Amino acid sequence: MTDNSRTYLLPARVAFLALVSATAFCLWKSRTLRKQRLCSSNTNPRKKGKIFFFSETGTSKTLSLGLSNLLSSHNLPFDLVDPSLYEPEDLPTESLLLVVASTWEDGNPPPNAQFLSRWLSESASDFRVGSLLLSSCKFAVFGVGSRSYGPTFNAAARDFSQQMRALGASEILPVCEGDVDGGDLDEVFDRWSQRLVGVLKTYLGAKDDLFVDSRLESEGMSESESFGGSEEEFEDEDEKSSEAVLVDLEDIAGKGPSRSSSAKASESGSIKCKSTSLRNGEKEMVTPVIRASLEKQGYKIIGSHSGVKLCRWTKSQLRGRGGCYKHSFYGIESHRCMETTPSLACANKCVFCWRHHTNPVGKSWQWKMDDPLEIVNAAIDQHTRMIKQMKGVPGVKQERLSEGLSPRHCALSLVGEPIMYPEINSLIDELHRRRISTFLVTNAQFPEKIRMLKPVTQLYVSVDAATKESLKAIDRPLFGDFWERFVDSLKALREKEQRTVYRLTLVKGWNAEDIDSYLNLLGIGKPDLIEIKGVTYCGSSATSKLTMENVPWHSDVKAFSEALALKTNGEYQVACEHVHSCCVLLAKADKFKINGQWFTWIDYEKFHDLVASGKPFNSVDYMAATPSWAVYGADEGGFDPDQSRYRKERRHGAASLQS
Repeated sequence: MTDNSRTYLLPARVAFLALVSATAFCLWKSRTLRKQRLCSSNTNPRKKGKIFFFSETGTSKTLSLGLSNLLSSHNLPFDLVDPSLYEPEDLPTESLLLVVASTWEDGNPPPNAQFLSRWLSESASDFRVGSLLLSSCKFAVFGVGSRSYGPTFNAAARDFSQQMRALGASEILPVCEGDVDGGDLDEVFDRWSQRLVGVLKTYLGAKDDLFVDSRLESEGMSESESFGGSEEEFEDEDEKSSEAVLVDLEDIAGKGPSRSSSAKASESGSIKCKSTSLRNGEKEMVTPVIRASLEKQGYKIIGSHSGVKLCRWTKSQLRGRGGCYKHSFYGIESHRCMETTPSLACANKCVFCWRHHTNPVGKSWQWKMDDPLEIVNAAIDQHTRMIKQMKGVPGVKQERLSEGLSPRHCALSLVGEPIMYPEINSLIDELHRRRISTFLVTNAQFPEKIRMLKPVTQLYVSVDAATKESLKAIDRPLFGDFWERFVDSLKALREKEQRTVYRLTLVKGWNAEDIDSYLNLLGIGKPDLIEIKGVTYCGSSATSKLTMENVPWHSDVKAFSEALALKTNGEYQVACEHVHSCCVLLAKADKFKINGQWFTWIDYEKFHDLVASGKPFNSVDYMAATPSWAVYGADEGGFDPDQSRYRKERRHGAASLQS
């Protein structure tokens, strides 16, 4: 290098050194001010801490509110904070931070925490920031997630903990895992909260014989000592960091503690943040908490993974007050229909789930398995018991009650994903042997299961959205390759010879707009029939943000159905409707419309004869004529005129004064 070139580079070097010096001074000044604030705050040991909630559906927010109330009852002041309204640059001023963190899609935090998490991540990886930025802050994290999402389970909680520690913050308790599908989320959170109270009381100097833990560090203890507890209770900090095994609740991915860490926790008697319900080495699908929740909703739990429930339409037709849309569309006798499932578990967490996600989820069968014959026997037994309980109910007709004691149809659509059950074919065989017809609904995430499925009376695939983005938002699937599985399921449906159905649930503002995309899906699966139904509003819950604004009117469903039929250029036509259910049926005109007459109903006796013959058959072989009152546009609106229409009187305001 020549002298001239050195002379030329000198100003640049001077500028660079000046910049480094200025940066170092700013960091020094920032840390000095931070230390001054910390010293000032130490004069007030009861300075308020903060509770952050990473929440989308409301689960973590609800838990955080409960934690805030618990801490207040112990005179421990904390502010409840939505991280989307918090300025991350203020983190260095915090002394106590508690976080209830859900994991959302692909292991990321929910939208309300993404900016804060991104700031932490960038700061932790920026060498200019340093590892002492949050040295005055102590924190604890509770994760909310679903273990069924696999490797990203509680990833948001674990990432937050790791980034806070990388910036010098001290973790006062290890990240605790909460599993929304484990059935004991509240119990796990309560135990963690109580332990947290003891830690905080010691830290804040509020002595209480019930909660004080003399092993916890004080401000005067060395940095090498563990604030959260003794070595017997918690793993070494380096081990926790490298294994990253602790997980959370509302998350959508992750893995559980290692065998050694679980053993340590068990031996020390410390809090268990993982639920395993085992019998003879096999996990029970229905935990005691899930069982209690489902039974409260009217389910009768069968064995360890099945259930049956009496449908309101069954009760209605027992009283001669009309059947459901399946009665109008296909001739089902609602009072002789048994609604059941051999698998309460599902692979989706749909926003419109009418069970509010009280059932478990999973991507594969991982539970103890009951015998199919026992399931069928128990389902019929429980169903008939519930029918018998209808005796004496006003309006119940004795003839229909007697018929109801002999179910002729099984709707394998109660809840969950029945096709997940490994012995589903044996179960179907047993139902058909008893001449009980089968309608099976699958959520289109198990294409190979569809291909392996034996003939059923009618096979449904739930088509909850028309695009990959909207399907992910609505169904909240566990599988990362959910769209590929969805498309493959439609292709598998096309290979079936028996009756096939697309079931569309319209949700205003979510999936009721893109008709062209739905048309593309019709070309993949070529279903015989298309059921289009407005979403049922099932009340508010922490798992769904749907309101009555998202529920379409029957006129909306009709308009959508007519528009979709028009797009098919006559391949599908609007065949039937059931106004009460806000439901419309489209059918292939070249198959189910003969000389202007619709044949959407089913000859059930013919179907059973075909199954018993063992010979191949298709959907045309067992169709029957549709009555005029069920046809689209009929004055009856799909209501059977042989039934007695019952209208409840609803008096509001001035009307309530009338006699």
